[in-house]
Amino acid sequence: MDVNLDGAFWTAQAAAQVMKAAGKTRGSIIFTASVSGILVNVPQRQAAYNASKAAVTHLAKSLAVEWTDFARVNCVSPGFISTDMIHSHPQEWRDKWFTMIPAQRLCEPAELKGIYVFLASDASSYMTGANLVIDGGYTLP
Repeated sequence: MDVNLDGAFWTAQAAAQVMKAAGKTRGSIIFTASVSGILVNVPQRQAAYNASKAAVTHLAKSLAVEWTDFARVNCVSPGFISTDMIHSHPQEWRDKWFTMIPAQRLCEPAELKGIYVFLASDASSYMTGANLVIDGGYTLP
């Protein structure tokens, strides 16, 4: 909770102060949550992580309403990303995940950059309070 939720909230508050001080400039705050915030992953047991990511998603939605005067606030919820961390998990977990991802592969980190560029740009100027799930279809079935 300290890192995933509190750290995200305090960072957003600091950014909000800068955005407010800038006057009429409308900023964009983008949180990163996880698909773990909208479902319970298996076979791993990670209730605290799931709860913290669910809280980040709801924080983004709440701030989108509260901070509409000076910022858009959105959230990205990635699925399984090919990182050193994911490869440190037991092989049986990774095998299970692959059977549950319709895309049948992990997301490469570079595949996320487009969504962040979009949310930071004027192309998403009317978007606020969204949680964009990037997961190869993992949350669909």
